[in-house]
Amino acid sequence: MIKLKNKKWLKIGVGFVAILLIIDIIASFYFYNLAIDRGPKDFLQGNSDLEVSAEAMDVFLDGDWRQWNDEQQFEELNMTSYDGLNLKGYFLKAKEPTNKLVVFAHGYLGRASDMSLFGQHYYEDLGYNVFTADARGHGESEGDYIGFGWHDRLDYVDWVNLLVDKLGPDTEIVLHGLSMGAATVLMTSGEDLPDNVKVVVADSPYTDVHDLFAYQMKRMFKLPSFPVLNSTSVVTKMKAGYSLKEASALEQVKKTDIPILYLHGEADTFVPTELAHELYENTHSDKELVTFEGAGHGEGIVIARDKYIKHLNNFLDRYID
Repeated sequence: MIKLKNKKWLKIGVGFVAILLIIDIIASFYFYNLAIDRGPKDFLQGNSDLEVSAEAMDVFLDGDWRQWNDEQQFEELNMTSYDGLNLKGYFLKAKEPTNKLVVFAHGYLGRASDMSLFGQHYYEDLGYNVFTADARGHGESEGDYIGFGWHDRLDYVDWVNLLVDKLGPDTEIVLHGLSMGAATVLMTSGEDLPDNVKVVVADSPYTDVHDLFAYQMKRMFKLPSFPVLNSTSVVTKMKAGYSLKEASALEQVKKTDIPILYLHGEADTFVPTELAHELYENTHSDKELVTFEGAGHGEGIVIARDKYIKHLNNFLDRYID
């Protein structure tokens, strides 16, 4: 009788574990499709962490940078990635001859033209050449998944080399990224780059994709990261070729010798400010961290524009001839 009862409970236990495993697998594919698979992301609509102040919204939607972008004659550049994707980039030659170039990386679900919010200053006020690209899985670039900066870092190494070939060996380059683009340029900084890359500017970056997703799962879905995030990482490795912990800006900045300027809003609840502090503390090259009181995600350039531009210009002046 006791053996029969034990077998019964064993069957119940095995069945329960099997059900949990099935739920975990379903959830893993759900979260992959939700966040990483290319396509619309309705889950971001109504997200209070992405609420934008009225001041920032006016600039983001109707700022004169949009008209400026439309009036420029960007040269379209094409590049085949290391894994065979056709990627699109856009180059704007400076008004006066210069060896200075800014290379932009946009944020999640964005596109190359979004970075004209910053490009207008580099072009009009600083006299830089400007390059911006659609990340894989975005805009006019191919790709059926979002790389969150990890595979994109290799794309940016190739873009940098292409641009040095195009503009000449004396080219001095600034890598400037926003949000996912900030993580992208930080990840790029840890790769084998030519000496032409002088500065990295990271606006609202995250440490790694696992940390970001764990934070968002808790805030948005009230779920712990284990075990769903671990299995989502396995699915991501299978379908997109990278794991969530592997995609780490934190590990990359530990390796770089390129000076890094970190910029982050103190009221950012989408990518919390403490992630920028953690990155800063683990950066061994020359570095600076500037935060902006009252600024949400990516709002520093608007909410505290004078402070943002002042620190940006001063940092560039230190390392760009």
